[in-house]
Amino acid sequence: VKGGHKMSELFSCPEFDSQGIKVLSRAGNADNDMMMNITVYRMKAGEERRFAGSGEETAVLLVLGDITFSWNGQKETGHRSSFIEEGPYCLHVCKDTQISVKANEDSEVLVQSTKNDREFQPVFYTPSDCRDDIFGNGVWDNKMKRTVRTVFDYQNAPYSNMVNGEVINHQGGWSSYTPHHHPQPEVYYYRYERPEGFGACFIGEEVFKIRDGSCAAIKGGKTHPQVTAPAFPMYYCWMIRHLPGNPWTDRVVDPRYAWIQ
Repeated sequence: VKGGHKMSELFSCPEFDSQGIKVLSRAGNADNDMMMNITVYRMKAGEERRFAGSGEETAVLLVLGDITFSWNGQKETGHRSSFIEEGPYCLHVCKDTQISVKANEDSEVLVQSTKNDREFQPVFYTPSDCRDDIFGNGVWDNKMKRTVRTVFDYQNAPYSNMVNGEVINHQGGWSSYTPHHHPQPEVYYYRYERPEGFGACFIGEEVFKIRDGSCAAIKGGKTHPQVTAPAFPMYYCWMIRHLPGNPWTDRVVDPRYAWIQ
C-alpha cells in the first residue's frame, strides 16, 4: 500500500519524483512485462529535455501545456490547454533519432518507446491528423458512448511496434466496453481535470479505483472495461505493444457480453 492506494502489478498510482519524472512501465518487468518503456514528465516553463532511444522507436505525446519539438533540424510547436476538449500533438520517430522538447509554459509530456529495428521517417501528428471516433452512440441510453482518438496504429503506421491513442470517457459512462480483450499488452494512463475525479478499472476479475495520474498495465487476454463517476469526464492515453507476427488490429469481445452489441 502506498499513499492509501493498493499497488499491484496490474494497477498503480505512481507519483512524480523530485525531477518531475513518473515511470509507468519498464520493458522486461518480471512481474508484468508490457514490452514498452513509458514515462511521464512534468516540465517547468523554459525546461528542456532530450530523448534518443538506442534501438527503440519513440513517441512523445503532449498531454498538456505548450511544447516545442525539435528533431533532425526540424521544429514544431504544440499547444494544448485541455486534454478533454483538445486533441493531441505527438512526435513519432524510429530508433536512434534524437528528440528535444522545450516547455514554453508548464507542461506534461508522455514518452512511449519499444524495441524496433525498422527505420522510418519521423511523423509529427497534430489534432487534425488524428482519427476521432465516437463509439457507443445511441445505444443503452448512451452509457457506453465515448470518444476514441487514434494517433497511430497498424492501419496508418504498419512499420511501428506500438499503438498510441486517447479515450475521453464521458462523465457517468463506460469505455473499453463491451468487455473485450486481446493478446497484446496494453497500458492506460489516466488524467482528470479535477483532482477529486474518480472511476473504476476492471482488469479480468479484479477492480481498482482510478484517480488522477493512475496507471493500468493490462496483460494480454485480460478484459478491461472502465467507468467514471458522474460530473467527471475521464481522459486516458492507451498504448498497445504489437506482438511479433501478431499486430493488434481488433478487439475480441467476451462472448458472455456479445449480446450487448
